[in-house]
Amino acid sequence: MRAAVFDRFGPPEVLHVAELPDPVPGPGEVLVRVRAAGVQPFDVAVRRGVMPWVRAEFPQQIGQEYAGVVERTGPGVENVRAGDPVLGSTMLNAVAELLTVPAASLVAKPDSLPFPEAAGLVAAAQTASGALLELDLTAGDVLLVHAGAGSVGSIATQLAVRAGATVIGTASPGNHDRLRAMGATPVPYGIDLLEAVLATGLKPTVALDAGGGEAIAQSIALGVAPERVGTIVDDRAAAEHGARVVRAGRSPERLAGVVALAAAGELDLPVLPFAFGEKGVVAAHAAVESRHARGKVVVTFGS
Repeated sequence: MRAAVFDRFGPPEVLHVAELPDPVPGPGEVLVRVRAAGVQPFDVAVRRGVMPWVRAEFPQQIGQEYAGVVERTGPGVENVRAGDPVLGSTMLNAVAELLTVPAASLVAKPDSLPFPEAAGLVAAAQTASGALLELDLTAGDVLLVHAGAGSVGSIATQLAVRAGATVIGTASPGNHDRLRAMGATPVPYGIDLLEAVLATGLKPTVALDAGGGEAIAQSIALGVAPERVGTIVDDRAAAEHGARVVRAGRSPERLAGVVALAAAGELDLPVLPFAFGEKGVVAAHAAVESRHARGKVVVTFGS
């Protein structure tokens, strides 16, 4: 099989496509032919060598989220068949033609949800839904989402609106129409954020930081109690201000719930696709690292 790998830490250009042995599913595992794989900031950090708890073994594969079709099953697997369309989380092996994963981690992909959109939902859906759960969001809350137009911010915004909460989203002006379309009140991020939020007439009661920088300090300055400020990106600032790190982990059940909403057309996450190959993989990582990609970055594979 072909897979994206890197032999040293560095910029996107260290990535290349290599021929590797086809993986073989063990007991309780399935072999999946990948049709699309998401790219996320975690992948960028691993490739740059700044994720201290991840030990790279060169040539190191990459990728945490996938959608594809079951190729075959390992011993002891029931209720999963070859040909089933699936999606889910994995660890450092998603950007490849084939991967093996535990059958228990699979989520069925609805026919109405294209493979790129399915792969793009995996991390954002689990992170956003888990964060709102940890922050005890209720219909009476006013949620301030930092980086509201990003993948996690978009899902969190839509889930919060569905729950009856009022949402303020920070984004660059070019993304304000998208925030409005999702039911949020948009404000620009940056040094004038406090004034912009106050000008809305809304008082945030809970905040989710998906962007970093001054987001946690700004949220607390706006009157949000530190224990109701959650971050998925800035552990150091959370410790400094008494805020919470909200990484709820992987949950096939939570993922399946968000996938069902997307399949029904009740939730939307635009994707930015790049074709699998050395040029496409490098460009996908560069897009994520730039932090200016409009849509969830995914690598797509031919049918």
